[in-house]
Amino acid sequence: MNVPSTPADTAQPVDLLVVGGGINGTGIARDAAGRGLRVVLCEKDDLAQGTSSRSSRLIHGGLRYLEHGQLRLVREALHEREILLRIAPHLVRPMRFVLPHVAGMRPAWMLRLGLFLYDHLAHRASLPASRTAWLDAVPEGAAVRPGHRRGFLYSDCRTDDARLVVHNALGAQALGARILTRCELVDARCHDGLWHARLRERSGAVREQAARVLVNAAGPWVDALALRVPAARHAHRIRLVKGSHLVVPKFWSGDHGYLLQHTDRRVVFVTPYENDYAMVGTTDVAYEGAPDAVAISAEETHYLCDAVNRQLRCALSPADVVYAYSGVRPLVDDAHDDPAAVTRDYVLDLAGGAAPAAHPPLLTVLGGKITTFRRLAEQALELLRPALPAMGPAWTAHAPLPGGALGDQGYEGALAQFRAAAAFLPAEHALGLFARHGAAAGAVLAGGRDLAALGRHFGAGLYECEVRHFMAHEWARDCEDVLWRRSKFGLRLAEDARAQLAQWMQGQDGRQPTCP
Repeated sequence: MNVPSTPADTAQPVDLLVVGGGINGTGIARDAAGRGLRVVLCEKDDLAQGTSSRSSRLIHGGLRYLEHGQLRLVREALHEREILLRIAPHLVRPMRFVLPHVAGMRPAWMLRLGLFLYDHLAHRASLPASRTAWLDAVPEGAAVRPGHRRGFLYSDCRTDDARLVVHNALGAQALGARILTRCELVDARCHDGLWHARLRERSGAVREQAARVLVNAAGPWVDALALRVPAARHAHRIRLVKGSHLVVPKFWSGDHGYLLQHTDRRVVFVTPYENDYAMVGTTDVAYEGAPDAVAISAEETHYLCDAVNRQLRCALSPADVVYAYSGVRPLVDDAHDDPAAVTRDYVLDLAGGAAPAAHPPLLTVLGGKITTFRRLAEQALELLRPALPAMGPAWTAHAPLPGGALGDQGYEGALAQFRAAAAFLPAEHALGLFARHGAAAGAVLAGGRDLAALGRHFGAGLYECEVRHFMAHEWARDCEDVLWRRSKFGLRLAEDARAQLAQWMQGQDGRQPTCP
């Protein structure tokens, strides 16, 4: 089953060919389509299959970046945090964090000053300010070891990173962009002022696409992609840094998370993950392998367990790990020796386009973090305005992402309304469905008024109607797409249930079932 799209002559030039289906690529595609540009996005695998589904799932300013003097990045990220709360309230949710003070590490005055700056660097409309707390006197401190009495409470946000990507792609498609997954750029050459790209589908079929502007948003594959485009080198050196995360059973009560200082002065986040699990991360390790082959090491697992056990009331070990994942961050090399200190800021490298240019415009996206994707896309389009003068103005700061138009009632009101309309759903299933789809959750049920009408139940609240929705509207092809990127049901479904899901999906489009 393929995502329906409007037939188009791929030889007909488009304004923008975006390569890379992560958060930056889909963000650029949506912004461009909303400005009236003709857009094609191609992704060699599934949407968000790389780094954009392997993050710490936080929308935050980056408190630790203040220590490195990156005030502009923190201010921009905090500003974007407010915008994303407004335009994607179903995907970006507030969270309170506990930061214990640890004797011998950063002094309390430094932490308090940092949090004061964090509160005031950008307008904060909806989140409470930070405050000092005696951790043995507040519920949020119950999981902190007794030796750490003093601490701080502050606010940030969490998200589902992979779904944020999918909803950007949905928004781009709704505005006329073509989203081509499992479609790899073979090469791109210049002729008559245009890029002429060859795109290879998973079947082996090759299609041609002409474009006025080429955007390399391939993330950790950005340099590998540049090798396929003659004379398209960028001027910056990329540094690959691996970040790994653990998922373990949740060991505290409440919706808050923790920010822990480790002995090497790095910080580790501990946050709720899919309700009854916890995410622990991340590491910062220099990486030189293939991005597709990235995996957590035993050393990273012990490092993260040790960070948690030093400050929280638990005794995590590798045996407690339910799931682990790693991603490769393509950071702009700023000559720092410590991978943790390398800037998370982004660079937009524009080449060509001006006479007598060697080639049409080529924009390479380097670095960045998930929080600032919208602003990155906005700046990218403004940078391209001289080459595409007919484009419309910036617009994404006030336009909800698909599923995000919840009205004056807000998230809680819209959720209550959905639960009342779908009262036959168990409460936890209704909550999960709404968190994944927002205002579109009712449409996913396809008119079903009881559980039997939702089709086959694969387990843990995953019903046939939602899998059909993932396949028909969200580019899901394989079992892994459904279980780990469109949802996190992979945490809950047993191996035999996964095999049944893969077999059922294969029966829908005739492919061989694949599901790890």
